[in-house]
Formats: sequence, structure tokens, C-alpha cells
Amino acid sequence: MTGTMTFDLMWWLSAVELPALAGLLWLTQSQRDRLEQTIAQMQSEHRAAIAATRAALADYRLEVAQNYASLSHMKDAETRLTEHLLRVEAKLDQGVPSSPLAWSAR
Repeated sequence: MTGTMTFDLMWWLSAVELPALAGLLWLTQSQRDRLEQTIAQMQSEHRAAIAATRAALADYRLEVAQNYASLSHMKDAETRLTEHLLRVEAKLDQGVPSSPLAWSAR
């Protein structure tokens, strides 16, 4: 009886367990290979996206540099406008009549 039980156990191991374990090993290995391929593809796409973002940022910086006034030019324009407005104000202060009715009489 023990001989048949040993034979049945050996038969079970060789006919069922070993192929099942081999199948699990194959499944695990193929899944691992697919995951490595997916990771490599995602890394490649990620690098491409970063490169595209950097290129877009460089283009935007160039556009800003070409199309918008620099701070020094804005300060220069503000200084000139302020000086001009002060001159206009000084001229108006010199030529203003003493009463508001004098303007309507002219």
C-alpha cells in the first residue's frame, strides 16, 4: 500500500505540480519582461516629453525677449513721460488765470 501511495505522490508531482510550477514560472517571467518593456517605453516617452517641454520653454523665452519691452526701456520711457508731464504742468501753472471765469471770457 505504501508503494502505491509513493507512486501516486510521484505521479502527482510529475504530472501536475511540476508543469503547474513551470507554467507559473513562465507566466511570472513573461509578465516581468512585459513590465520591463513598458517601463522602458514610458521612460522613453517621459524623456521625449521633457525635451518637448524644454524646447517649448526656450521658444517662449525667446518670444518674450523679442516681443516684450525690457525693464530698463520701461523705466526710461516712464522717466521721459514724467519729465514731459512736469514740463506741461509747469507751463500750465505759469499761464493759468487767477479765476476760472477768465477762461470762459477768452
